[in-house]
Amino acid sequence: MTFHVSATHIPIAGADPGSSLPGGALGFSAKAKGYLALTKPRVVELLLVTTLPTMFFAQRGLPSVWLMVVTMVGGALAAGASGAFNCYIDRDIDKVMHRTSNRPLVTGVLTPREALVFSWVLTVLSVAILWLANPLTAVLGAVAIFLYVVVYSLILKRRTSQNIVWGGAAGCMPVLIAWAAVTNTVEWPAVVLFMIIFLWTPPHYWPLSMRYSDDYNAANVPMLGAVAGSQKVAQQVVLYSWAMIACSLLLVPLGHAGIVYTAVAVVAGAWFLFEAHKLYNTARRDEVTKKGAMMVFHGSITYLTLLFLALAVDPFIGSPLMG
Repeated sequence: MTFHVSATHIPIAGADPGSSLPGGALGFSAKAKGYLALTKPRVVELLLVTTLPTMFFAQRGLPSVWLMVVTMVGGALAAGASGAFNCYIDRDIDKVMHRTSNRPLVTGVLTPREALVFSWVLTVLSVAILWLANPLTAVLGAVAIFLYVVVYSLILKRRTSQNIVWGGAAGCMPVLIAWAAVTNTVEWPAVVLFMIIFLWTPPHYWPLSMRYSDDYNAANVPMLGAVAGSQKVAQQVVLYSWAMIACSLLLVPLGHAGIVYTAVAVVAGAWFLFEAHKLYNTARRDEVTKKGAMMVFHGSITYLTLLFLALAVDPFIGSPLMG
């Protein structure tokens, strides 16, 4: 799961100032780029990184191309709908935060009504497409949107510093969606994958909120990285990281993990723990820098990508280590 100007001068989301039409009307290119920006493509990309490997893992091989396309397209639309709803809901705080000041509802590329209609269209399309896989997959897609839009964006984000912990459950749903698409059920390995991402979310997002603490404080959004001391935040990052690594290794005794996944889980996990502890050690010395926080943020993306790439390769290499 990122300047106030007039609607006719748009340096945002790749919009070309020359794309505006006479009389101040925006050109098709600017509008299209605005709609794309609403979906938060980089977040969608990260979510899809967990979807396809999970399908390989659930199938213990290669699912049908049709099923992969349906699940990936439906999942991307569901993630895009969630992002668009979030931009609509957060348009007031996006004006305040420098990091989000380029979003199309802030710059005037799109109107709130356009964003809301677009969000609902994506929602309906995503559920309809996921239904082609099976009804369970469609229901899980709808639940993912509900968790992000209602539970996180509307209820938790502005009220508690634990917002990203519980609201982050929406980002865990793609693995359940992928597993259900292949098996038409949700089994223990899928739950373990869900929990890996659930525990990964705080070490991923809290360092980012440390980096942009001024933004969140200006917008009165109580992200833990912005409202708590760096030592407390770094301590939580370490604790969640340890829990995440332990959870990632549960697939071994469950009899689902082969040599590739197990090796990557151990090595990548050890590396990320090192980065998390390094952040904590600098926090204890009151030497945390924005650069240091962002190293953990980017490291978390690398860790999750490596883990799920290993998950995708694992079924093709050999039998599970146990079971």
